Formats: sequence, structure tokens, C-alpha cells
Amino acid sequence: MMYLSAYRLSRTDSRHLRLTDCYSVHRVVYDLFDPVRSEGEQTHSGILYVDKGEDRQERLVLILSNRLPKTPAYGKVETRTLERSHLDFSTYRFEIVVNPVRRNNQTRKIVPVRGRAAIARWFMNKAPAWGFAVPELSLQVAEITVDRFKAKEAVTLGKARLTGMLHVTDRQRFVQSVCQGIGRGRAFGCGLLQIVPCA
Repeated sequence: MMYLSAYRLSRTDSRHLRLTDCYSVHRVVYDLFDPVRSEGEQTHSGILYVDKGEDRQERLVLILSNRLPKTPAYGKVETRTLERSHLDFSTYRFEIVVNPVRRNNQTRKIVPVRGRAAIARWFMNKAPAWGFAVPELSLQVAEITVDRFKAKEAVTLGKARLTGMLHVTDRQRFVQSVCQGIGRGRAFGCGLLQIVPCA
């Protein structure tokens, strides 16, 4: 079973929690959950989230998890189950924040994909492996940002927010993509496929 949570934080809550960068949001979200993997394990954490930003009143973080969150010391969490029937439609409107990267064939290093057109191509080319197809005319690269923060070492994380329509081509892969996320950077707010069915 999967759970959808809306975590709302007032400006005062954000100050108390010292929400200043991508890493601090990661820390606060992961603190809502008991750890289920040991220190060296590479398995999926069971937690996906996206920071929707803040307006004058509050910051909103959407979370998809395979277990219920704890009651936070600051802010409010509203949780409901993700019904399996929600994943049975053939067409959806979607929004996602991704970390668009590719492996350089010569150096084997991971390098960022740069520019709106290149990011759109990258996403459409990757989509079949994630269980869906994206019509080119529907896809928009709405925003490109770069987060820099210090975890164990300095990290630079490129992010792109994409919106559009998707058509499911492989149900099993699609469900896996929704439940486990897409691409890299999932621990830092990337990869959560936000979907709304098209009737």
C-alpha cells in the first residue's frame, strides 16, 4: 500500500526547522519516517517527495511513501492512501521534477543534460522504459534550476520541472515508476510523478 501526504509548513515552522536548501528539506521529510534499511543498503527508501515551494502563508511538500509518516513536531501532515484504481487509467496529465543526466560513453561520468530542447528529448526518449509515451506537443519544460548544498560533500543537483500528457504503454512499468520514482536525485525531491487521470 502507498500513502500520499501533504506536509504543510508555516513560515514559522520553516524557520524552526531551518529550511534553507534542498538538503534541509530532505532531512525534514526523512525525519517523518522510521528507517527501514540498514546504513549500507542500496534499496529504495520507500519515500518520494517534491517541494512545491512556499507562498505568503506556507510551504507545501507532497510525499508518496510505502509507510505512514509520523506526526511532525512542526507543521501538519494530511495523509490518504493511493488507491490502486488511480493507476488504471490510460492517459494522465502529469507534472514531475527530474534530474536530467546521462552517462558520457567515453569517460563513463554522469553529466547534466542542458537546455530545454535537450531535456525534452531526453525525457521523451526515456519515457518508454518508465512505461509511458509523451506526445511531443504536450510536453513543456516549465522550469530549470540548480541546487547547491553540502551533505557529506558539496553537491550540485540540476533540476527540471516538466508538465504534459502521458499515455501508458506498459502498466507494470508505469506503476513501478509512480511508486518508486523516476531517474536520479530521488532523495532530494526529484522523480515523483504527479498524475491526474484524463477521463
